[in-house]
Amino acid sequence: MTSGDIVRSDAESSTRHAVPRRLLLFLPMAVFVGLAIFLSWGLTRNASDIPSVLIGKAVPEFSLPPVQGRTLGLSSSDLRGEVALVNVFASWCVACREEHPVFMQLAAAKKVPLHGINYKDRPGDAARWLDTMGDPYTRTGADLNGRVAIDWGVYGVPETFVVSADGRLAYKHIGAVTQEALDKTILPLVARLRAEAKEKKP
Repeated sequence: MTSGDIVRSDAESSTRHAVPRRLLLFLPMAVFVGLAIFLSWGLTRNASDIPSVLIGKAVPEFSLPPVQGRTLGLSSSDLRGEVALVNVFASWCVACREEHPVFMQLAAAKKVPLHGINYKDRPGDAARWLDTMGDPYTRTGADLNGRVAIDWGVYGVPETFVVSADGRLAYKHIGAVTQEALDKTILPLVARLRAEAKEKKP
């Protein structure tokens, strides 16, 4: 091997190592840009718009006993025959407290039946919470182990569902329901579903 060959070999080796080094220099920048885009997307999108694969499908079959101190539990058969809302809540849920006044006003106005699924709560805590905060629910089922909520595709509490008159999940709202969400999205959907159900009647 000549000295020229050695020089060329060293140059080729240097070139081969230069490419990975350049990639390593740009890698942190690429990761940073990607993370920034992801965070920007997460901050600008509406968390309540996360889709559910259960929309349009029949409510999962279930039967829940009433919350302690109440007489009416909740089952899938109770969600057929009229458009209704189902709110998944818990006494330990901070966001549930935020939306509760909205539901109390809704119940007082009697615009649509509102049912509750009490999620993984201590029976006594759930009863005290409803006694203290007010009980807007027509029926309230105690989902002590969270099994029913899982079947409904619940990510966390609170979540609120619109159920059509034929017992199908028509809409899912994730997070606290605001008066704006109720007036602009939920109640108009309730009105539309009622109109559709009326048209289907013979």
